[in-house]
Parts: sequence; C-alpha cells; structure tokens
Amino acid sequence: MKKQEKVEFVISTLEELYPETPVPLDHKDPYTLLVAVLLSAQCTDERVNTVTPTLFALADNPYDMAQQSVEDIREIIKPCGLSPRKSKAIKELSQIIIDKHDGLVPQNFEDLEELPGVGHKTASVVMSQAFEVPAFPVDTHIHRLMYRWNLTTGKNVNVTEKDAKRLFPEEFWNKLHLQIIFFGREYCPARGHDPKECPICSKIGRKTLFK
Repeated sequence: MKKQEKVEFVISTLEELYPETPVPLDHKDPYTLLVAVLLSAQCTDERVNTVTPTLFALADNPYDMAQQSVEDIREIIKPCGLSPRKSKAIKELSQIIIDKHDGLVPQNFEDLEELPGVGHKTASVVMSQAFEVPAFPVDTHIHRLMYRWNLTTGKNVNVTEKDAKRLFPEEFWNKLHLQIIFFGREYCPARGHDPKECPICSKIGRKTLFK
C-alpha cells in the first residue's frame, strides 16, 4: 500500500470508528481547558478529570486562581503528579493572563507558549480544541502510531508533527488527532498489541520497533 493510500485508509477507518470526537478533558471554556491540559502532562485524562472539579470549584477563572496560594493549588492537584511545578505554573500563568491579556486566554501560539508550563503541545491542544484553529498536537499515542504505520521516522515528536501535517489534509487535523488518540488507547496500545487484530495495522502493515 502506497503512503497516500495508507493516509486515505487511516482517515476513512478512523472516521468510521470515531465519527464523534468529544474532548477527553472536562472543561467549560478556554481557561479551564488550558489548566486541564497543563495538568495532563505525564498524567491520564481520567485522573485529571477527577481533580479538576475540586480545583475549579475553588477557582475556575484566572482572577480567582491568581488569588490562591501555590500550596492550596498544589494540595488539590497532587494526584496528577509534578504538583510543585504545575501549581506554580497555574498561579503564574493566571496572573500573566490578567496582566497581559485582559483576563482572556490568548488565541495564538506565540503568546500561549510564553505562559509558564505551556509548551507547544499544550498550546496546540488549546488552539485546536478551544479556538478551532487547525493544529496537530502530538502525544505519545500519535507519536507511536505514526511510526508503526510508517508515516514518520519517529525521531521525535517535532518530526512526527511535521509529517502528520504534511500527509493529512488540514481540514482533518483537529478531529484526526483525537481519533488517533482514541484508536491508540482502544486498538493499538504500546504493549500487548496484536497487529493481526488491529483494524489498521492488519491492513497496512507496521514497523515492529519503536524508538
């Protein structure tokens, strides 16, 4: 199967399996999404969703969050891991959003990536899921699957993102990155993966090693 045929097969298969792509992180607006995505670093979405109701009951906007102590924020978010760094980042980014952006989450990559604790992936998630700007956030599932499907060299997530954007039409990016995540969790895990049973690997083949 040629690469373009693989791309078309992946798109059609994922669209059939996941016609709807709800955002996995519970949120109500760009700010709560931003905080939830920050908390999801090295943590599962499920765990984040158990923590954010308590956090957002305390403060669900930058003005209220900036008034909280780092210690109080940290105590709530401990189950998400990396709580010292994340709690400090949440408080600091909230104050920056107030001071520099009139209390609104910025709608561009440059300003988002200047916020404490916000890297390119987090900014990409916010841009795509909160503001519907075409982006292709690459997490471990997407990085792994793009390599397995021989659609990237797998050297790093930056290369994988560039390859994904080059191969897949822009109008599919926002939905497709969620579809690949859902597929990786359900059908194509890192361990215990049976390529013969996988709806995609069984048809297009796969690389057997992931670096």
